[in-house]
Amino acid sequence: MLPRPTPAPPEAPSAGRGFAVVDVEATGRSPWRHRMVEVAVVLLDERLCPEGEFATLLDPLGPVGPTHVHRIRQADVEGAPRFREIAPRLLELLAGRVLVGHHVTCDHGFLEREFARIGVPLPPVPLLCTMELARAHLPQARSHGLAACVEAAGLGWYPAHTALGDARVTAELLRHCVGAPSCPPDDWAGPLREAAGVPWPRLGRARSRPSGAAVPLLRREAPYGPWLPGAQAPAVVLTQCGAMGSTA
Repeated sequence: MLPRPTPAPPEAPSAGRGFAVVDVEATGRSPWRHRMVEVAVVLLDERLCPEGEFATLLDPLGPVGPTHVHRIRQADVEGAPRFREIAPRLLELLAGRVLVGHHVTCDHGFLEREFARIGVPLPPVPLLCTMELARAHLPQARSHGLAACVEAAGLGWYPAHTALGDARVTAELLRHCVGAPSCPPDDWAGPLREAAGVPWPRLGRARSRPSGAAVPLLRREAPYGPWLPGAQAPAVVLTQCGAMGSTA
């Protein structure tokens, strides 16, 4: 089992070079018709060493969608930040990094649409898909969904369909695939250079909270396995993991 990322404070400065492993949960499948209801980012440096992480539920300003899939209830997002409130921090985290995800075009699509809704166009950023890496370097996987790839790589149990759980295990899957003998060692030099040179917009803090009020960050997480056969996996716990200051 690979080492787990060590969480960084939500306001810790980003190194701005390396990889940003992203996962989103949404109210449906369409970035055009549905909204993000949870987002997580795991930061890795150029050598895939953990640098920090960010995660929160989001208020989608409407129904949360398929609770039977993501297990987010309407009550869970009461008091959660709106996307505009975390958008400045997300821009800081993603800037200068290769965007990584399992079926990354889906996560990128939701991010792109959410930023577009607040008038911020995302710059063209290099994408790295662990699903495509698994197709090439994890031939024993029974399918190429995240759960099957994690099982084939022997990475153990993880809290599936939580943004932070999926992002953390996707980071581990990335390390596993990059470490495979079939994977060339210098495939990422070009995308890393390209990502570092992309100019990113900056965004002022949102003013949707009362003057001086902090924006709470609501995190879902659970301990990791592996667990003994037949053992019940631990429940996912919702905690307030800090706050982001707002301006008047």
